[in-house]
Amino acid sequence: MKQKSRPQPTPPPLGNRGRGKKQKIVIGVTVSFILILGGFWAAQMIRLQSAAAGSVDAILVLGGSIQREIYVTQFAKQNPDIPIVISQGSASPCVQLIFDRDRAPNQNVWLERCAYSTFTNFTFSGELLKQWDVKKVKVITSETHLPRAKWLAQILLGAKGIAVEIEIVEEEGIPGNKEFWLKTALDVTRSLIWAIIDQFYSRECQQVERLSEIDITQWQPEDYECEHQGQLD
Repeated sequence: MKQKSRPQPTPPPLGNRGRGKKQKIVIGVTVSFILILGGFWAAQMIRLQSAAAGSVDAILVLGGSIQREIYVTQFAKQNPDIPIVISQGSASPCVQLIFDRDRAPNQNVWLERCAYSTFTNFTFSGELLKQWDVKKVKVITSETHLPRAKWLAQILLGAKGIAVEIEIVEEEGIPGNKEFWLKTALDVTRSLIWAIIDQFYSRECQQVERLSEIDITQWQPEDYECEHQGQLD
């Protein structure tokens, strides 16, 4: 009897083989990226722990209340060599009047004017701090700005290798920062995403002015208004 020949297996279509190869490449690249990113964050955490044990080498004042700017003048008197960044705070003449009234040195005080939210307070000023090779920063804000300001600082500044210490200023009345859980959740989410993007792309603020170089005579009184709590009238 004639034996029936076994049917030969049909080779997969060339298109399927090509897709399988591409999938392996994509998986390989993805796994490599995750491993590299994981290694980077592990090294970053070690650096942050070391920085957190050190001393503060810069101050970041978040805009939203003139009380924070009044508060930081005392720090400037005690630590004139430590740089202070005020991120989108009061109008420049108001800040200058505060420092003049309190007889605080202003040569190492910088006003960052690009930020328009808590998120951008840290993205713009954070880049400035990184350029100064800051390892640990004290962030000055108000209790009503927590926990969002603290979490965003830890994520966005931490991504730059900068350890964070929060200092709370007592307020009279309600400052400009108002917190909602949805706002906090959205800001934390985009901060986590930006922390990854920031390793490849960052935004530098082009509107940074040194307080000691501001000429208050160039300002007209009608061009600015200081918070009444500052008692600058």
